[in-house]
Amino acid sequence: MRLLGAFVTLSLCVYHANAATAGFIKSPLSLMKLIDDSGQLHCEVIGNPIPEVQWWFIEGEEPDETYIQLFDGARDDRVRINATYVQHATSTLYLSDLTLNDTGMYECRASNDPHRNELKKTPKIKWIRSQANVLVFETADILANPESVVNQTSAILNCTITNPPSPIKGSYWTKNGDKIKGTETESVSSITMYTLDKIGNTDGGVYACVFQTEPQSEKNIEVKTPPHVKPYKESEHGNEDDKGVLVCVSHSYPPPTDWTWYKLAENKEKEAISNGTARYEIKSQPNKTTLYIHALDIKTDMGDYQCQGTNELGNAVGKIHLRVRSRLAALWPFLGIVAEVIVLITIIFIYEKKRKPDEITDDDDSGSAPLKSNAATNHKDKNVRQRNSN
Repeated sequence: MRLLGAFVTLSLCVYHANAATAGFIKSPLSLMKLIDDSGQLHCEVIGNPIPEVQWWFIEGEEPDETYIQLFDGARDDRVRINATYVQHATSTLYLSDLTLNDTGMYECRASNDPHRNELKKTPKIKWIRSQANVLVFETADILANPESVVNQTSAILNCTITNPPSPIKGSYWTKNGDKIKGTETESVSSITMYTLDKIGNTDGGVYACVFQTEPQSEKNIEVKTPPHVKPYKESEHGNEDDKGVLVCVSHSYPPPTDWTWYKLAENKEKEAISNGTARYEIKSQPNKTTLYIHALDIKTDMGDYQCQGTNELGNAVGKIHLRVRSRLAALWPFLGIVAEVIVLITIIFIYEKKRKPDEITDDDDSGSAPLKSNAATNHKDKNVRQRNSN
């Protein structure tokens, strides 16, 4: 019994020696948002054991303030909480479709006391807290002129703000969320404009005038153009029995809401291609469509294909020529090289065979002549020596 008591005491001593009080390493930051905006608050806590994290909303003012715990799915599913407990605790509170009633103080609480949630016991380690304010303002009134641009060759976009939530510090323009270079200004004017001298196929999109206030105020203006469709490659090729892939893209706004593929016959008649068959598969996105042709056939699949994109302003087409090669096509260059080598070897062999007898005759003639010449010369020298001796 004494040994058991000693073991329990030792275990408690080890636990307290390793335990560490919870502490914030990241605290939530205050937000300023407009109605219908979204926002998020984030906090991170360390401690041993890893602390639990909770989110609370403080309503009212002292001494009449009340605390309301927030949970995932609260406020008609406009509240989302994502927490992880790996090495240390992290928690993010997501607020969507903000309203004026969401204005207030939010509190991140953390504790690693084992009795932190027991109502009958006072925890030895109190909940630590970090607070942040969320301020939600009414959306500023911005008059856009024109409200939209439809199928025009040029336009002047104009914005006027009447009730900014705070003093204006400047303005700029964006297209599809990206700031347009050269439009940023520090002017405190309540009016800003942007000129589109020439509206081409790729100039459509969602433009926005942005006033630098706290929080910033902006207004969207849509610039719509007729669809513009072009093939990713005007000519594609594939091997027989392989899969063929044809791609068309569109960079116009609004993007096509419907894509259709056709096979063009020799008389230029169009045959619509059905999706989901054993031969064809079509996968489409707003700005891209892809036609897959399974097991290419050199007789039936070779030819011209047409992709058609349609939006609210009309339709446009692109044409792709598909070449299908035989599986033996890759062997023809190799066979050609082999044939050239064989012909070359044959020519060399025939030339050598015809040339060899002539070379043997020439060698025999050149070998006998010097022998006769040397013998005559030696005979004359011998006669000369004999005369001199006499």
